[in-house]
Amino acid sequence: MFGNAPSPLLLDGRLEPGSGGVFDTLDPATGEVVGQAADARPEDLDRALAAARRAFDETDWPSDVKFRAHCLRQLRDALRRHSDELRELTIREAGAPRFLTFGAQLDGPVADLGWFADLAESYAWETDLGRAEPMGMASHRRIVREAAGVVAAITPWNFPHQINLAKVGPALAAGNTVVLKPAPDTPWCAAALGVLAAEETDLPPGVLNVVTSSDHGLGALLTADERVDLVSFTGSTATGRAVMTSAATTLKRVFLELGGKSAFIVLDDADLRAACSYAAFAGVTHAGQGCAITTRVLVPRDRYDEAAAIIAKTLARLGPGDPSDDRTVCGPLISAAQRDRVEGYLRLAVAEGGVFACGGGRPPDRPDGFWIEPTLITGLTNDSRTAREEIFGPVLVLLAHDGDDDAVRIANDSPFGLSGAVHGSPDRANAVAARLRTGTVSVNGGVWYGADVPFGGYKQSGIGREMGVAGFEEYLETKAIAEGA
Repeated sequence: MFGNAPSPLLLDGRLEPGSGGVFDTLDPATGEVVGQAADARPEDLDRALAAARRAFDETDWPSDVKFRAHCLRQLRDALRRHSDELRELTIREAGAPRFLTFGAQLDGPVADLGWFADLAESYAWETDLGRAEPMGMASHRRIVREAAGVVAAITPWNFPHQINLAKVGPALAAGNTVVLKPAPDTPWCAAALGVLAAEETDLPPGVLNVVTSSDHGLGALLTADERVDLVSFTGSTATGRAVMTSAATTLKRVFLELGGKSAFIVLDDADLRAACSYAAFAGVTHAGQGCAITTRVLVPRDRYDEAAAIIAKTLARLGPGDPSDDRTVCGPLISAAQRDRVEGYLRLAVAEGGVFACGGGRPPDRPDGFWIEPTLITGLTNDSRTAREEIFGPVLVLLAHDGDDDAVRIANDSPFGLSGAVHGSPDRANAVAARLRTGTVSVNGGVWYGADVPFGGYKQSGIGREMGVAGFEEYLETKAIAEGA
């Protein structure tokens, strides 16, 4: 898609180099430089914001629902035409296992653009409240929903297409203009979106701007800029706090999808082997680099050792492996910095009294790239830091529970509340799921991901919802109009 040239910025409808030159993007499986991306500086961001502001304030983009839906479907179709190229790019830049690109890493979020186009066309933009006489004055009242304005979309590296499109899709469908600032680790995935938007859609200049940069400080500039009406951020809870603080200076709206330390609960009437095998698979998919991945596995105390043996045996079969291989579940970590972070938690686990039932370090047969073995830690309790803090690696902590009530207590004893899973007889599993303080729950392997399903968390896992009608409405304002009758 980029040939041998660096990927460009998308500024006001034009593909351009960055004022800061270029920066490298790496293959996390090998550590090798695979190419370069345009390195934006504050002056580039300023141009993007000016373009987005002008496109919102001075064009009919916010009011032309039919045209917006048309452009979104064009973008979906362009991404589909280039899916083979994008698939290889995603595997190489994000280290995503190939099998995931047929789901949430590429094909799923591309298809979701069509759902948001359909929603924009069918949505009730105006609600007639009819006539009333408040304080004796006859009035005809109606409620109008309209776009929030300029959206700053700040995204991480772990599921780049899914998160980029989960913000860009509904924001554009709702009539906003967007400045997308992706993570420095995966600039190509975002730049490809910009290239296709510029070359293969009718999106007007300034409606979508893509600003790649090695400078994390550009995100802070976005959140504080008075031209931005809404910040949509996905990332760590610590950074989310900083985003919220910065946005408060101008009292702009924020959507925050943050961290998690989700529990996978196995009840005493579950099929232990099936449930624990599934927990192992779910916990180390994409090397555990997902905010909603279930990394605390809670099992009945009297079957703890048996569960540990099942999970350890399953993890040993799951990787790590080359992400380009169809059979790989657990690929590399995204960077050396992320690998160092995970290794720090592995050392902490030992200091806290934990034992590695399997894994615990770098795979000896993969000296290049950023790898950690699928790891199971036993012997800890839920008050350990290893069990409470988000590691973002292929590391599971096995905890014991003493029945349904105790399992709920342990699962909810967390600063996070993003996701969860329960395996057991349907009635009991659903009863436990109803008591979990989380935004999503899988019961007996159910899959909650989908364009129509709102995603987000309780507590320190974030504010608001992404996807679904609720996610679409995050990008809308509500206006009440009363006409004298």
